[in-house]
Amino acid sequence: MAVVAVGESFQRFFDALDQFFGRLASVDLGAVAIALVSFTVYLSLRARASYNVLTYAYPRAQVRYRDVWGAYFAGYGFNAVFPARGGDIVRLFLTKVAVPGASYPTVAASFLVEAVFDVTVGGMVLLFAFSQGVFPHPPEFARLDAFDLSWLAAHPQAALLLITLVAVAALAAIAVLSSRVAHFWGDVMRGLSILRDRRAFLSRVYAWQAAGWLFRCAAFWFLLEAFGIGGSVRNVLLVLGVNAVAAVVPFTPQGAGVQQALLVTVFAGTASGAEVAAYSVGQQLAIAALTFLLGLVAIVRVFGFRSFRDVVERGRADRAAAGSVARPSAPADPPHGTGPSTGENR
Repeated sequence: MAVVAVGESFQRFFDALDQFFGRLASVDLGAVAIALVSFTVYLSLRARASYNVLTYAYPRAQVRYRDVWGAYFAGYGFNAVFPARGGDIVRLFLTKVAVPGASYPTVAASFLVEAVFDVTVGGMVLLFAFSQGVFPHPPEFARLDAFDLSWLAAHPQAALLLITLVAVAALAAIAVLSSRVAHFWGDVMRGLSILRDRRAFLSRVYAWQAAGWLFRCAAFWFLLEAFGIGGSVRNVLLVLGVNAVAAVVPFTPQGAGVQQALLVTVFAGTASGAEVAAYSVGQQLAIAALTFLLGLVAIVRVFGFRSFRDVVERGRADRAAAGSVARPSAPADPPHGTGPSTGENR
């Protein structure tokens, strides 16, 4: 039955792809172009927030925004095409390369700082989406035409087991790193250090992410207009709610199957099934193509690698070397009274 469900999911995707190409002539390409520019600005502002977290953690390091930007786009572009969020590993390695003297625990912890905005704003978006009467509630996910989300919702015990296994694996990884890497927890706290300076966090991280979020909203507004769904605050927030749910189930690139199933349900009374299917596939293809191309350009022009595969292989070798040789973290920096100034304007 699981194999049949997977086959049906792929069939629905290809049907939606066929509807997308069938309606391609009616798509407003100008609106798509504006949407993609807005999405690029959104990711660039997110990369700036990441840069600020890292320069706060390493105020003496000569960090270039271009390198952090390249790492961010490479990771996002990889995730847009490949499943299981392997792009996070790509970004982790490239960010470590971009910050002289950085450690993996510090870089990974710096990513958690960015999640504060996503959790707070994402939670409010989901509350709005569920209040509109068109967004399915969690118990209804089992009836959606998305194998990964439907299967997990229909088998709560298996979902709980999966979550437990992931948590155990994470704890085991922390235990191994704690025993092998000198000053492991010191490195982790360095990555989270900006959270202890509320003013710096709000001005250098939260504000940049909030500005980026506005451009993300603009991107989806123009994509909705381009495919005939209709841009509005309500529709944009519903799309963001769909993305928030899809991000929890990373079994397909960018949760493509979950997004398609939820969008068809959410916009069932707003547009025809063909229009919604074309939009669901079209916006994913457009964003995936954009971010993958920019990510590929970044790894070649910014970091000098030949391909994503080259990055993965080099990253694997680097992590193996870091795990076999315990090394101290970077020299301690002076306390952050007002935050770092080095590299802020680069």
